[in-house]
Amino acid sequence: MPVRYDGRQPQELRPVTVERPFRSAAPGSVLIAAGGTSILCTASVDEEIPPWKKNEETPTGWVTAEYSMLPGSTAPRKRRDRSGKVDGRSTEIQRLIGRSLRSVVDMAALGPRTITVDCDVLEADGGTRTLSITGGFIALVDAVHSLESLNGQARQVFTDSVAAISVGMLDRQILLDLNYYEDSRAEVDMNVVMTGRGHFVEVQGTAEGQTFTRQELDAQLAAAEAGIAGLTSIQKDILGENWPLDSFG
Repeated sequence: MPVRYDGRQPQELRPVTVERPFRSAAPGSVLIAAGGTSILCTASVDEEIPPWKKNEETPTGWVTAEYSMLPGSTAPRKRRDRSGKVDGRSTEIQRLIGRSLRSVVDMAALGPRTITVDCDVLEADGGTRTLSITGGFIALVDAVHSLESLNGQARQVFTDSVAAISVGMLDRQILLDLNYYEDSRAEVDMNVVMTGRGHFVEVQGTAEGQTFTRQELDAQLAAAEAGIAGLTSIQKDILGENWPLDSFG
């Protein structure tokens, strides 16, 4: 089976490194990198909840996310978002990150507070949204563990873990964890979000100029599932004693 230009096999993840905690005032802080993509994920706690949740009979917590590519993360330079205006791509990505993280959180157990996960891209070489979810979960777990009011019961807050990966087809070959070179040339590009127990959270798939079959779709999902299992193992190793779940059966 031919290798890719960076030396990987078709369904091999890029090398993942995690620095935790990273220098930050936030209780959850992670610098995560996969190949040439690196992202600072921080999780901050606010003992307030959105106004619309205050109308609940028993107010519960909330998890949200913000995403930004720093100006030097790509070439040409990425312009900063100004005056509270966020471009459409960033808005779509941060909504995806928020949905993904909320899918594994018991908001009642979290209690009436808000945790905001900020994902700031330092270097962009493909897969920024998926790596933000993978690193954002680690930062979120650390932030929950910092809450003294939970009395060490952070495990009750999480129903599962979550991670994400890209997969696609280039020259009709299925490739996992696409970098920018591959992503920009792929006939099919997908982002897959799954829980550690193997449940799908979200699948975003698009054909670019060529269609794909049901068999090719299934093969891509299988590759993504295997990749996310690898990422889940990395998350578990990094979090160590803070891993919030029993072993997956």
